[in-house]
Amino acid sequence: MKQTISSIINLIFYPMKKNKLILTFLVLLIQAVALAQATNPIIFADVPDISIIRVGKNYYMASTTMHMNPGVPIMKSTDLVNWKLINYAYDTLADLPALNLEQGKNIYSRGSWASSLRYHKGMYYLTTFAHDIPGETYIFRTKDIEKGNWQRVSFKPSLHDSSLFFDDDGKVYLIYDADRLKIVELNDDLTGIKQGVPERVLIENASAPTGKEVGLAAEGSQLFKVNGKYYLFNICAPRGEMRTVIIHRADNINGPWEGKVGFQDRGIAQGGLIDTPDGRWFSYLFRDFAAVGRVPYLVPVKWEDGWPVLGENGRVPETLDLPASKGLIPNLVASDEFNRNKRQAALPLVWQWNHNPDNKLWSIKERKGFLRLKTGRIDTDFLQARNTLTQRTIGPTSSASVALDVSKMKDGDFAGFSVLQKKYGLVGVKIDAGQKSIVMITTDNDKPVEVKRIPLDQDQIYFRIDCDFTGMNDEAISLYTLNGKDEAKFSYSLDGKVWNPIGNILKMKYDIPHFMGYRFGLFNYATKEIGGYADFDWFRIKY
Repeated sequence: MKQTISSIINLIFYPMKKNKLILTFLVLLIQAVALAQATNPIIFADVPDISIIRVGKNYYMASTTMHMNPGVPIMKSTDLVNWKLINYAYDTLADLPALNLEQGKNIYSRGSWASSLRYHKGMYYLTTFAHDIPGETYIFRTKDIEKGNWQRVSFKPSLHDSSLFFDDDGKVYLIYDADRLKIVELNDDLTGIKQGVPERVLIENASAPTGKEVGLAAEGSQLFKVNGKYYLFNICAPRGEMRTVIIHRADNINGPWEGKVGFQDRGIAQGGLIDTPDGRWFSYLFRDFAAVGRVPYLVPVKWEDGWPVLGENGRVPETLDLPASKGLIPNLVASDEFNRNKRQAALPLVWQWNHNPDNKLWSIKERKGFLRLKTGRIDTDFLQARNTLTQRTIGPTSSASVALDVSKMKDGDFAGFSVLQKKYGLVGVKIDAGQKSIVMITTDNDKPVEVKRIPLDQDQIYFRIDCDFTGMNDEAISLYTLNGKDEAKFSYSLDGKVWNPIGNILKMKYDIPHFMGYRFGLFNYATKEIGGYADFDWFRIKY
């Protein structure tokens, strides 16, 4: 390879041959470009519960965002590494108090969970389920996954971690539940469970291959058929040990099934199989990566004795024989100047609202080049305030900033910038008795604590949050053995140039009651009177 590149350079740059220094530099530069490879994790951000399909040369991926709306993000790639958001399965899951952050209710850690993405006879299908609110199973379909326009049906009950499967005989199934895995047949138009065909147990004890007592029973089913055999992927975790890939196989969907431990490495698990147009195989999995969330990995697969063998010497390789990542910006997260023309969507796909938004209380049209967040009710709890607009944080480090006009806020209003999880941090402007103040708030024992307050005598203000997810123990096997920095630092600026730290460093924590990696969030809520608003001039992110 090096000799070939050197020959090409010699031919092209013959006049430079006398300058060996330039020639050597060019050789090294082109070699570096030619040998660039993808690295794991392929996405250093919260993209959990992934389901991937390939249609021709294109790959499509669905993931989980639970209480965020729009929901169930759909991404596209041509190389399994560089992914771009192309749409969502739905705008709102349902109109209920808990989904609207009304009556003191919420659905943190719930909403729609693990989805299953499939392509069959020219139609794309996606299934997901709502854990307990509204407590239903959903099936979406479209002929054009890139434009969306999903048709949606729902039915009860909510089938946990269900995997959609089209068999060769024309029957369609959902495999679901944990440990005692079950299977139901769907009716011909996929609008519900087929009447007169009873549910049956597919595998009585799917965790059994570990040979140990389990803390997390086998779940996250994804079923595939390769060369006439059925392969069922699950995740489980022996008590006190790492998340583990369990694989069962059978010659018939009704069994008998034989199972084995498929993979154990640093808790990288839950996912399935994908092949490339040139015949290579990979397993897509994810890992709990502390406060940044659950991040996807790709693992090479080879086949031995009819079993997929994951990894290289039982490990996830650091590099992959795939194109290098071009970065997550602007395809999964992006800066936004809030300038729109008539053909552009009000909000790019990188944005998601925390729960259902109240669409009457935000606008990007009322003031050109600004996002306006208006107050329409009284709130005293940031986690219950509506219309917090979010994007993912990125590892290993990321920094985001906002510019904010607070001239039209009313007494008691609080607007600004956040990192959102159960243990959150806020920096913003509060109005109290007509006095504007820059305020930094963090949480202690689930209660907000005002750490710092600085008087403000101008209407334009800038905030920045710097996140550091480095330093995690690479051998950590679960959320409970991680020891990375997971720090967020807060700053403000009066002119957008000179930045001043404010308050305490937030020790971020991935908390199960929210079950989501930290997100940057733009917020504004009223505590005394309604009718005020805050105008965000821009949001800028880098890493």
